[in-house]
Formats: sequence, C-alpha cells, structure tokens
Amino acid sequence: MRFVTLTVLLLSAPSSFTLANNNSAISTLNLDETITVSGLSSGAYMAGQYHQAFASQVKGVAMLAGGPVYCAQNSLGLALEHCFNKDTSAPDLAAIEQYLTAARETDKLAPLSAQADDKVWILNGTEDKTVQPKLGALLYLQYQRWVKPENIVFVDDKAFAHTFPTDRNDLGNCSQSESPYLASCNYDAAGALLNHLIGDIKPKAATTAGELVEINQHQLSTAATTTLAKTGYLYIPQRCAAGEPCQLHVSFHGCKQNADNVGDAYTTGTGLNNYADTNNIVILYPQTQASNINPFNPNACWDWWGYTGADYATTNGPQLQAVHQLVQALLRGPKQ
Repeated sequence: MRFVTLTVLLLSAPSSFTLANNNSAISTLNLDETITVSGLSSGAYMAGQYHQAFASQVKGVAMLAGGPVYCAQNSLGLALEHCFNKDTSAPDLAAIEQYLTAARETDKLAPLSAQADDKVWILNGTEDKTVQPKLGALLYLQYQRWVKPENIVFVDDKAFAHTFPTDRNDLGNCSQSESPYLASCNYDAAGALLNHLIGDIKPKAATTAGELVEINQHQLSTAATTTLAKTGYLYIPQRCAAGEPCQLHVSFHGCKQNADNVGDAYTTGTGLNNYADTNNIVILYPQTQASNINPFNPNACWDWWGYTGADYATTNGPQLQAVHQLVQALLRGPKQ
C-alpha cells in the first residue's frame, strides 16, 4: 500500500474527550491513499453516492438500512413514495441507471471500471419499518451490475429494526427503532463490515484507547460551510497518532443521529473505534446540521433526495464535495 504523511490540525475537544491539552493539538498521521466508507439509513444512501462519485479512491463501501443509489431521483415525492416504508415502493431502476450512466459519461461520477474490484457489504433488517427491506435487495441488484458479484455480501436474514446492530448488551431492543439508533442485537455489524471491506481484521479492543477529537469541518472544507455542521469528529488510535501506517474509514450517521441529536452515542458506540485501535484505522465521522429552511432538513439527514440541489448525487453535489474535501485534507494536509 502507498501511504502519505501529513500533519492535521485538530481543534480542542470537549473535556469528556481525551486530548493532550485543551488548546489546539497536532497529530501526525500516515494514511493510505485509498479509503473505505459506511453509513446507516440516510448515511447508507450517502455512502453509496460517495462510492459512485469517488470510486477511484474508495476500495469498499458498507450500507446499512438503505436503498438503491439515486433512489429518489432528485424528488422528495419519489423518495417518500418509493424509498421509505411503503409496501408499494418500486423505484425505477432503469431510469436510475440511465441517469447514472449519463453522469459517468460526463465525468460527474467515477467510471464503472474504477469500482469493479471493490468490496461491498449491505445489511437490511427484516423488521425494518422505516426503510423497506426489499429496497436493500434492489441495492444489491444494482451492485451486482457494477462490481464482481463475489465481492458483495448481502445480509438480509436478520430480524433487526431500523438501527445499527451491535453485540453490546447495554443498548436498546434490536426489534425497535429509537434514538440513538444503536441496539443490542447479538450481532457485530462493525466487525462484519470491516472484515469484508478490509479483510483479515484483528479482534477488537475491549475498551478504546485512542482519542476522539473535534475537527473544524468549515476550516478543512470550503464546501462544508453551507452544507455541514461546523464540528465533525475524528477517532485516532494511539499507533496512528504515533505515525504508524493507517487506513481511513468514513462513517456516515443516519437522520437524527448527528452529535447535536445523540451526543457521542454514534461516534463512540458502534464498535468501529474498538476495531480501529487494533487494526490501525482512523475513523472520520462527518456531521450534518438540521435546518428548517434553505434547505429543509429538520432531521439532519444526509442529502439523498436533492435538498442541496439537482447534482446532489454527483461529484458536483455540495455534500459530496464537502466530505471529499475533508478526506483530502486528512490525506494531504489541511487547508491553510
């Protein structure tokens, strides 16, 4: 693997987080130039969009409780009718593919050749009442056309509600979808997805020893100033902070699952950080922000239906641009 060495400026974190001091801190990272991404719910839709836009850099994607890429086709009406919880949901995959093909031909998405060898992991719980399980099957069908079928894992036989399933025993009931949308399911989704995307991962740490730090998304990304919250989060294992070669994984939260809604529940509770410690993985947790007008996004969802503009699902999409700039800042150094 090829690695690049950089210095990332990290802003002072809340006192509940571990930092060397309460002022600015400097962490030297040595990151692989290829990344993996994952997400839950609207974060799953976003992860799929990010993969399609930047497949040349993304080597694996995991999507939990989501549906087909570009399911909503830039229409809130279509999103409500065909991409949520209705039994009659039937997104037009032919029309979607036509749009995606045209976007690839005009360089608004990465070419299919860039993702042919990528790893894909999809999970949709059978008891999900928010996103119809059959939408996950359609996402699986999409990806069978885009990557090698043997590179795809589709988990569709678990009685999970609309939640991130964990093997913890101190969370809510797996049959219910309730804040913070993490549940005790006797299933380690974090380990399963990372093992498929990265391969041969080491067992997770019982307790985390790295640092969860705040980053200024608006400072690191010009596009983030209008589309993302000011503060995002980065989990840095001790060995990564010391300069050992590490990989970057981007984890997209779901609706109502950003830090303003659930605190650090998502950024600390999925199990991803525990695996990060033992496998030299830095985890980026980008954050959206809720808004009631311009745009209308009261639940702090990622944009998968077009509230930031018609190009939301392409490299011209404001949120995709913002997260991509954050990734590039972490790989190559922050904007000055």
